[in-house]
Amino acid sequence: MVKFLEVHFVRLLFYTTTFIIIELDNIHFTGDEGMSDSKFLRGTAILSMATFLSKFLGMIYIFPFAAMVGQQGLALYQYGYTPYTILLSLATLGVPMAVSKFVSKYNALGDYLSGQRLLRSGIVFMTISGFAAFLLLFFSAPVIAGWIITDPNEMQGNAISDVIFTIRMVSIALLLIPAMSVIRGYFQGFRSMGPTAVSQVIEQIVRIVFILSAAYAILYIGDGKIGTAVGFATFGAFIGGLGALVVLIIYWQKRKGFIQQHVEESTTDYHIPLSSMYKELISYALPLSFVGLAIPLFQLIDMFTFNNALMASGNFTQGEAETAYGAFSGAAHKLILIPVAIATAMSVTLIPTITESFTNKDKQLLRSQVTQTYQVIVFLSIPAAVGMAVLAYPTFALLFGLDDMEIGGYILRYYAPVAVLFSLFSVTGAILQGINKQKYAVISLLLGLAVKGGTAYLLLYTIGPIGASVSTFIGFGAAVLLNMWAIGKFADFQYGKLLKRTLLVLLFSLCMALAVILVKEGALTLFPLNSWFHAFLVEMFSVIAGAGVYFILTVRSGLAGIVLGERFSILKREREQ
Repeated sequence: MVKFLEVHFVRLLFYTTTFIIIELDNIHFTGDEGMSDSKFLRGTAILSMATFLSKFLGMIYIFPFAAMVGQQGLALYQYGYTPYTILLSLATLGVPMAVSKFVSKYNALGDYLSGQRLLRSGIVFMTISGFAAFLLLFFSAPVIAGWIITDPNEMQGNAISDVIFTIRMVSIALLLIPAMSVIRGYFQGFRSMGPTAVSQVIEQIVRIVFILSAAYAILYIGDGKIGTAVGFATFGAFIGGLGALVVLIIYWQKRKGFIQQHVEESTTDYHIPLSSMYKELISYALPLSFVGLAIPLFQLIDMFTFNNALMASGNFTQGEAETAYGAFSGAAHKLILIPVAIATAMSVTLIPTITESFTNKDKQLLRSQVTQTYQVIVFLSIPAAVGMAVLAYPTFALLFGLDDMEIGGYILRYYAPVAVLFSLFSVTGAILQGINKQKYAVISLLLGLAVKGGTAYLLLYTIGPIGASVSTFIGFGAAVLLNMWAIGKFADFQYGKLLKRTLLVLLFSLCMALAVILVKEGALTLFPLNSWFHAFLVEMFSVIAGAGVYFILTVRSGLAGIVLGERFSILKREREQ
């Protein structure tokens, strides 16, 4: 199983690396042309593709990694990465976007000097910020570990010392990553997306290669312990950062002459004090960076309540609780992010136009764009969530093995619907940004966190591992409803038509689910879930049946053509025939 996953994952990395090499080769042919308008559109497309590719790689590497360390190993991995993600976000505060907006604004005014001063001071400031975050996480590791597991039993689960080691290993990346965000944002301010795009993917590739190599070497060559392997795996965040830094340095060497020429030709200098400069940056970044923390903050609540609530109920040992937590936060969570990533990527091209329509006070166009954005998300995420819930057990067995299939499939079945709310929250937050009402996205997140925090422990204690899924669903549900209300109020958006099409998607998804259940149950009589190959066959037959039914229903009804529009104009012609 481990060998199979490694071989296919290496192939994927090969194809990804080929894409990066092609893009890196373009560095030699940039100069002035590298930042022209024609190149900007290409760069934006590359950045969108690279962001999606980076996230996709960040989701699927977990399959071979889980095959090596198991669900308890995934739980240990999450113990380090969840607080690291939150501190990294707080340390950077959405800096790339904010720096990009600042530099672009003053470049347009002919003041290239202000952008350069921001670059220099920003690198220093973010280095200090990253060092402070590193110290905080490194020295608070024993406290955090004690909150995660209040009654440790090292014979059954992860040792407290392993949790501390893992948190401290990942904390080292905070010394490097924040400062790089300033450089990426500076390049983007010059409408140069290549450095960010390439460095993101290289960072992910180097990190993943290190994670899998280190885990394999420690466990299978050195005969080491899982705690050691996971700890070194989290150190991959720092190694990946080094790879990204090398890429950014290469880009800087190639483009510094062009940038310096613009700086020397500045037509004005506003002499902005650093205090005013950073105040403007924070006004750009703070709301969005906080909204971007939504999922990690929900995960943080789960991390501190999951094991303790299950163990307090008396129905789970530490080992069983950690296995369930690994299946929830490391396995099932990664799986449901796949439809979230696809849905968000499909709709992201609609979001920038919302800002333009709102600015131009074109309410009719704005309502049309909001409708289209909602429809794409609903059309993609609902059937994906339904299908994942119906096929939870064979899906988990196929991707994570048979050992923990029962608990993993059980958790995935109830966690899958949350994918719809993750997608909706991301998109509604972006829409609110487009109409300059991002403060409501922050308020909705605070509401969601309050609901999640107030229900998580109780639901885990009373109904077991799925309590985390239920509390997340309720919390994100409250946040999404508030966002949708704000969009309706400030964009003058009516939900009648959207509701009808959502009901139609739900109906088609139900028909799809019935078809999948029939095919799955028939396949299980021939191929019981007692081997990986059987799980593969059950999954393949079921997915083909479900996708086929949903495709036929949505195309024949005309829904696919309406929702996807010009992207798939052939779907409209199908209906006309």
